[in-house]
Amino acid sequence: MKRIYVIRHCEAEEQQLEARLTSKGGQQAETLARFLSNKDIERIISSPFVRAIQSIQPLAEQKDMMVELDERLSERILSTQYLPDWLEKLKETFDDLELKFDGGESSGEAMNRVVSVVKEVVQSDVENTLIVTHGNLMSLLLKNFQSGFGFEEWRNLSNPDVFLLQFLENDEVTVERLWVSDTV
Repeated sequence: MKRIYVIRHCEAEEQQLEARLTSKGGQQAETLARFLSNKDIERIISSPFVRAIQSIQPLAEQKDMMVELDERLSERILSTQYLPDWLEKLKETFDDLELKFDGGESSGEAMNRVVSVVKEVVQSDVENTLIVTHGNLMSLLLKNFQSGFGFEEWRNLSNPDVFLLQFLENDEVTVERLWVSDTV
């Protein structure tokens, strides 16, 4: 059985690639490390965004592990144009996976990107992997395995958040939320 822990990064200052964790986000990263310390993690793969790396760095240091960076775990770009009603536009993309805005990526494209990482992990020899990503991409990954996971579920994610995907021998995949948001 393969286990993949899917982590949403801790609280960050902003949304850019270089945005760092807030001081609360730094505390959350320490709490996240304690929360995951008893898990048998063999591999850590992260979005190259600074906030994702900083979110998992305390655990990586605690376990003396390297953090692999994978561009496919980067946050989805909804549009390169300013969208004053971006929240409504995002909601539409959960219903229409092919809907695409100027310079952006459709939900279907983003889902395929993150699922390709998971497929590679499942085919590897590693049993327990941790991946660190962003809220929208995490939601699309979860939607791939639970079609009912949508906009409202995305809205209810916390920073950080932790889900466990278990790939059973009969090709069944279970999805379990492990994080209780008031932990921090």
